Amino acid sequence: MVAEITMSILERPTRTVLTTLGTVLGVAALVATLGLAQTAGGQIISRFDELEATQVRLVPADEGVRGPNGESTPIPVGAPRRLERLNGVRAAGTLSTLDVGDVGVRATNVRDPLASTIVDVPIMAASPGAFPAARASVVAGRSFDVGHVERLDRVAVVGVGAAERLGIHGVDRSPAVFVGEDPFVVIGIIDGSVRVPSLSNSIVITESVASRLLLLDSAQEVVIDVEVGAAALIGQQGPIAVAPNDPQLVRALVPPAPEDVRARVAEDVRSLFLVLGAVSVLVGAIGIANVTLASVIERTGEIGVRRALGATRGHIRIQFMGEAAMLGAIGGVVGTAVGVMTIVATSAARGWTPMLDVRIPLTAPLIGLVVGLVAGTYPASKAARLEPVDALRTAQ
Repeated sequence: MVAEITMSILERPTRTVLTTLGTVLGVAALVATLGLAQTAGGQIISRFDELEATQVRLVPADEGVRGPNGESTPIPVGAPRRLERLNGVRAAGTLSTLDVGDVGVRATNVRDPLASTIVDVPIMAASPGAFPAARASVVAGRSFDVGHVERLDRVAVVGVGAAERLGIHGVDRSPAVFVGEDPFVVIGIIDGSVRVPSLSNSIVITESVASRLLLLDSAQEVVIDVEVGAAALIGQQGPIAVAPNDPQLVRALVPPAPEDVRARVAEDVRSLFLVLGAVSVLVGAIGIANVTLASVIERTGEIGVRRALGATRGHIRIQFMGEAAMLGAIGGVVGTAVGVMTIVATSAARGWTPMLDVRIPLTAPLIGLVVGLVAGTYPASKAARLEPVDALRTAQ
């Protein structure tokens, strides 16, 4: 029987290739999507892990004392200096949103002093370490440093969103912004922050000037950039360093365990691409079923002769199901190879590390075999139900 099935497949090489092509594409798509999902998920997770796992935030334990003007919080303005002494801290900075009431903000262009625009822009106070800790990108000029803080310089760093609203397009001409009647020279423009998105639409001044002009006596939060693997330790030591007399007043926000996040993200990505791969395999199965059914119709005379010579319904059913299963298995093997090569080529083009569960290439040919077997069930049953006399009469 195996020899007959093999001979029948080899007798029609063009049809065999076309029939197998559907399974090849389906299995290749399944292997490629699963592999690329795993590979892409690994890249997403590695970047997500690096960003999330290296950030620690310190906030007051009692949310009711977060006001920067009036009510004191347990986070002193000088908290970053204490935190930077801890092993594993790369940068630390305080951030506070200031309440300036109904005071508007306007920008004055040096070339045209009359071109002023009053807008409602959030005002924030920060320490110099807040910008590297928040991963803020400076696109023009610079951020303020310790010298600006100690000299009480009235300087400001503006987010790109706020700069656009204020009509500031650069710092080469030393533009100024006025908070009420208080002027601040814009020394830098930042293009947002991956950790503190609100910086993009804010004007940031130094904490020392905010303490002098706006009575800021404590910070709302501390953003800390830590080494990979140090987040949990800094989460324990940070409150003690900031509030040594009563560490319970400060709450550390530490990222969740990377393993749990990795598992959830990978599972979501895998589920999405698994559905796409299953649809591709279904298309391949429909192709095998259609071509096998057409083969039954064309070989009606052959079926009649076989039945007349003593072949049973079971023999005919096994013949056509075996052909479909073999086509599916061949398509599964070729499709697996194509899928693996697609993963490697895509990863090489993107500079990724290819990742693929070893069980996938071992199971994919079996999937092709099962797909072919299932797809050939109906055509084989149709062929087996043909009566010898009717089959011979139809073939004439």
